[in-house]
Amino acid sequence: MLRRREAVPFAFVAESDRFRSNVTPPPRERLTPSQILGRTLIGLTVVAGLVGSLLFGMPSLQSGDASGHRQQSEASDTR
Repeated sequence: MLRRREAVPFAFVAESDRFRSNVTPPPRERLTPSQILGRTLIGLTVVAGLVGSLLFGMPSLQSGDASGHRQQSEASDTR
């Protein structure tokens, strides 16, 4: 097994927590009113779709027998 004789300098790892960059990022672009309106409409469309699917899906999620409702096929009708 090989052994290293020189010490590995890990001081740079400890100093990385204190490092601050002197380069500032560019300022964020402000959204135009049309972009805000578009994002709002997309969000409302997604929420409306989720609510609609929940409302239409609730009857199929209910368990239990509906004693008053019985489906009968036309093939069983006597003619």
